[in-house]
Amino acid sequence: MPIRIPNDLPARRTLESEGVMVMTEASAARQDIRPLRIGLLNLMPNKVKTETQFARLIGATPLQVELSLVKITSHTPKNADPDHMLAFYANWEDVKHEKFDGFIVTGAPVEQLEFSDVNYWDELSRIYDWTQTHVHSTFNVCWGAQAALWHFHKVPKHGLPKKRFGVYTHHNLKPNSPYLRGFSDDFSIPVSRWTENHRADLPTDRGLELLMESDEAGLCLINDPAKRALYMFNHIEYDTTSLSDEYWRDRNAGKAIDLPVNYFPKNDPEQPPENRWRSHAHLLFGNWINEVYQTTPFDLGKIGS
Repeated sequence: MPIRIPNDLPARRTLESEGVMVMTEASAARQDIRPLRIGLLNLMPNKVKTETQFARLIGATPLQVELSLVKITSHTPKNADPDHMLAFYANWEDVKHEKFDGFIVTGAPVEQLEFSDVNYWDELSRIYDWTQTHVHSTFNVCWGAQAALWHFHKVPKHGLPKKRFGVYTHHNLKPNSPYLRGFSDDFSIPVSRWTENHRADLPTDRGLELLMESDEAGLCLINDPAKRALYMFNHIEYDTTSLSDEYWRDRNAGKAIDLPVNYFPKNDPEQPPENRWRSHAHLLFGNWINEVYQTTPFDLGKIGS
């Protein structure tokens, strides 16, 4: 089955050009099936690019998925097109009475701030609490994962001497996990962050399961069964050129930035990079969607109960 998104969402054209099956709202309504409801709380500056990245991954499953775009009510993003936000995004305050099978919280460019200094921290904390009663499974990404881990378990983030930036080898620590079904023993994942979480800070009595880790880049993916949540600290959803775009953006702005590790062929930024993580990104999100489908109540009203 294809993904169901608003008819005029810019991501639709990109997804269709890549062969992702995208269903119109009218066609979806004719199918006698309950689609999985997935919410995307998009905290990234480039809304359209991030929408496309996640829609690509959740739309590659054999299930019908309805994607709802959600934004922080109390925060107006500086770089987003107001017309785009008005047309396609709902304030969390306006959907907090609804139930979702899955909910994704993205990263945000605020990781060097203390959590309490983020101007929408209070609302985000309420959203994390809300996921416990209105969401069956939450997928937290990058800063969103750090923020959720702090909110639920008070696991701190630690500053790095410089940005950890590149494509790093990660290890499969739990091959029997349903989220890692089909994963190889090691695989590549893009990393782009100024902070990290430490294994030693993870509480040992909360049932947290470390699923992926890198010798160089540290923690990557944690499963939290009690909170029905995943914490992904890296950007497995990134496009092929995402790290390149970040590199040239900062370099052209005169900022000090190293070449991303293990990314450009022969470390030559003039050469187009190769994507070595796409298949595992699809596999991870496919496994997550399948696990949600297998365990979520058919009656949306029973989610969280």
